[in-house]
Amino acid sequence: MRLFAAVLPSSAAVEELAAEVDLLRALPGAGDLRWTGRPGWHFTLAFMGEVDEALLPELRTRLARAAHRTAPFPLRLHGGGRFGRRVLWAGAAGGLDEMRLLADRADAAARRSGVPMDEHRRYQAHLTVARGRTDAVDLRPFVERLREFEGSRWEVDALTLVRSNLPGGGAAGRGPRYETAGSWALGGAS
Repeated sequence: MRLFAAVLPSSAAVEELAAEVDLLRALPGAGDLRWTGRPGWHFTLAFMGEVDEALLPELRTRLARAAHRTAPFPLRLHGGGRFGRRVLWAGAAGGLDEMRLLADRADAAARRSGVPMDEHRRYQAHLTVARGRTDAVDLRPFVERLREFEGSRWEVDALTLVRSNLPGGGAAGRGPRYETAGSWALGGAS
């Protein structure tokens, strides 16, 4: 199964971002982007790719330990940017050091569980809101608009393991469907 560890935004944060995305979708060129949906919004901490089911018990144990060792922390959606010419994202502010630490711990948990992970890179908190259908899309007006975006603060209190189900049959324009495969309270969270 295709898995990743993530922080999920609060429902209030999702609503705030949805209102901002509605404004972005009214900008010229918005039709050239594939917009991600609210149910899929997340901050990926560690992408694991295809994971053998036999590794799941150990992975879950180690992710629970990583969560327990990490205190809850404040976060808010803040600004945005792009990766290359194709990916538009919303950023985060607040407990970024804590989120990087949780990302490092999730990555280590996966490695120690036997999940073959890509080379470890410095974590950059981002939530993907759209992808360009081609490299010809000019993301600059969208990034400029997102630059001013400020969401409300919420408390990150859980580490979530998410299963990504890719659309079958090569369904054009359909993105993956996500389901929670496990969730653990951060240390001190009820």
